Amino acid sequence: MKRVLRAAIAVVLFAAAPSFAAEKAGVKFDDSAQVGGKSLVLNGVGLRSILFFKAYVAGLYVPEKSKVSAALLVQKGPRRIALKMLMELSAERMTTAFVEGIEKNHSEAQLAAMKPQIDQLAATMAAIGTAKSGDTVDLDFVDGATRISLNGQAKGQPIGGEDFYPAVMRIYIGEHPADRDLKEGLLGG
Repeated sequence: MKRVLRAAIAVVLFAAAPSFAAEKAGVKFDDSAQVGGKSLVLNGVGLRSILFFKAYVAGLYVPEKSKVSAALLVQKGPRRIALKMLMELSAERMTTAFVEGIEKNHSEAQLAAMKPQIDQLAATMAAIGTAKSGDTVDLDFVDGATRISLNGQAKGQPIGGEDFYPAVMRIYIGEHPADRDLKEGLLGG
């Protein structure tokens, strides 16, 4: 009888445990995320290193998995890039990295068209301040706007524009990514 009871308890505990799809550098990512009322799947996880330091682990949540950047960039509906910080990064440093990543993947004309959104992104990052080790910065696309949150708390105003979120995604999975190993991980490699 005790064996049956132990087995039943083990089954209940296992069923109640969160389902982690991936782990990188000791950071776990759920296999799905709810964004904008939609369930997204974890496409991949990658580590961003700056020099010899582990900066953050990123997870890419999308409606449908793909190993092809171009396919991910044109998906419709909500999406999420979750950055789980492994070291402290100032708002200035994060903003510079975001802007440089966008610049590397777009033409001068595209950048000029996105200037208001890029400026708004910089203002939102300044409002976040320093991201500390253990913090999570989510870059979500919901209802036609890019939304940024820190540890689940919305920061700044939504950044409008259907084309802006793919521009943000290109920082990580574009032709000229911030980190090639990070790109490979986010593409499920």
